[in-house]
Order: sequence, then structure tokens, then C-alpha cells
Amino acid sequence: MDNLKDDLNDVVSRVRKFALSVLDGQPIRLYDAASTYLTSGGKKLRPFLVIKSCEMFAGNEEKALPAAAAVELIHNFSLIHDDIMDNDDIRHGISTVHKKYGLPIALIAGDILFSKAFQVLSLGGKKKGHDDTIIAEMNRILSTACVHVCEGQGLDIQMASSNKIPTIDEYLDMIRKKTASLFEVSCALGVLCSAEPLVGNVDNLSKFGRFTGIAFQLIDDLIGVTGDPKLTGKAVGNDIREGKKTYPILLALEYADTNKREKIMKVFGFKGANRDYVEDAVYAISSLNIEEEVRRTAHDNMIKAFESIKSYNETSAKNALVSSAKFIVERSL
Repeated sequence: MDNLKDDLNDVVSRVRKFALSVLDGQPIRLYDAASTYLTSGGKKLRPFLVIKSCEMFAGNEEKALPAAAAVELIHNFSLIHDDIMDNDDIRHGISTVHKKYGLPIALIAGDILFSKAFQVLSLGGKKKGHDDTIIAEMNRILSTACVHVCEGQGLDIQMASSNKIPTIDEYLDMIRKKTASLFEVSCALGVLCSAEPLVGNVDNLSKFGRFTGIAFQLIDDLIGVTGDPKLTGKAVGNDIREGKKTYPILLALEYADTNKREKIMKVFGFKGANRDYVEDAVYAISSLNIEEEVRRTAHDNMIKAFESIKSYNETSAKNALVSSAKFIVERSL
């Protein structure tokens, strides 16, 4: 796992440098706002998947940098807008963009990130030697992923505002769009940047990304409910207070007896809920062994991800992809 972290940090450092190089313009305040999360924390797994998926098929990092940067710019765009919609104050231990720079600049910062992503994919891809057919396909699948992310976010908002508790299948459909789409397209873009951009390879790595992305969100959901605020940088029980109908919360409401359900519902959706009540709700969820089931479901998705690439020879790039999926399932942050 230490080797993965070193590799991840090395790759992410180079992708970040490349991404920051395209976020250089006027007015400076706008570009500073747009660069906020690139220079803060976060695992930056998506660009890592781009690079390693490229290397898995005899490609090199240099040719994949524009695609990796594009994915990271899109992800940062979504984070800024998510924070606005959730009215969050903190991300990665720092002030959210709209809190630091104000709502108007934050909105435009998100827009510039979105626009720059396709600019760097097109112009940067051309400079790296990709032909027009590959560039057009990369733009097509990234734009489709962005549509799915927006649809997923819309479903998430719809679920949160409804009195109806969604089914597990409805919830999983939402995270396939909102979260897994970017993991899926990250792997697909990596293959398209490689020396072997065959349809079968794109399909197989897309599946790897999709199932890995689902696992990522399930663990993220778990951390959002039971995570240590000192590690996550978010208030205890943040997702409960926000009224988010995430996988662990849905399971808890299904399994809880009357007393525990009352404790959960007492703070569910109440952002200003008393801290003691929030802690009671978190404890009630934890006492139901929800973590074990969430991690088991995430593990099942990880196995599906591994199945999609099992036919390929062992290489350092493939091993890095496998290790990254394991890290996602085992993490506590």
C-alpha cells in the first residue's frame, strides 16, 4: 500500500502541475478560486486511473496528461457546485470556494473548470499527438459522463427533498451516474490515450472504473455518517444532518427498531441539530453493524471490477489499478 501511495503522489503531482498550468489567466481572483481544490487535499484517484489505464496498454503518462487533467478539472467543477448546493463551509480542511470567494465567483470558477476541461482535452490532446478521431471520441465520452453526473446530482437532490425513502436499487442507480461515471470515463480515456485503443479494451476498463466508482461512493457514504471529523474535516454525522439518503442511512432505517429509528429521524435533515442528538444518531447507526455490510457491498463491487480485467497480463500498471481499488474499499478517509 505504501508503494501505491508513493506512485499515486508522484502521478498526482505531475497531473496537478499540468492542470494548474492551464488555469492561468485573468482575472487572477477567478483562477485562484478555480484552483482552490487542486492545491488542497483529496485523493485525486480519477487522474491516477487515467494514467494507469493508459500505461496498461503500452501508453505513456505524457500522452495521457491532458485527459487526466480534464477529468480532474471536471471533478473540481462538480465539487464547487456540490458545496454550493449543500451550503458546506469546509472541504479538505479549508473553506469552500463559495465561502471564501463569494457565490458569484464560485459559480464562474466552476464554469471555467468545466470549459477548460474540454479545451485541454482537445488542444492538449492535439499537442500530444492524438489524431482527431481519438480526440472526438474522448470529447464524446467525457461529455456523456458529465451528463450522467448532472443527472445523478439531480436524482440525489430529488431523493433528498422527497419524503419517500428510495429503494437500494434507486440509490445505486443514482451513484452509478453521480460518482461512478467519472471513474468509468477516467479508465476509458486512459485506454484511448494508449497504444491499443481497442473497443474491447475500452469496454473492459470502463467496467473496472464503474464498479470501482460504486465502491468508492459506498465507502464515502460510510465515512459521511461515521467518519472521524478530525480526519474528514467535516462535522460529525454530516450526511445525517444534511438529510442525505445514503446507503448506510437507508440500511439503518431498514434495520433499526423504533427507538433507534426515532434517534436517527430526530436529526435527519436538520442542519442545526443539537450535537448530542447527532452523536446519538451516529451511535444508533453504528450499533446496527452497518459498517460491515457497507464494506461487504463495496468489496463485492471491487471483485466485479477485478473480473473485468482478469484476462490481461500482470503488469505494474494493472497492479496499480488493483491496489487502488483495494485502497478505496479499505480506507477510513
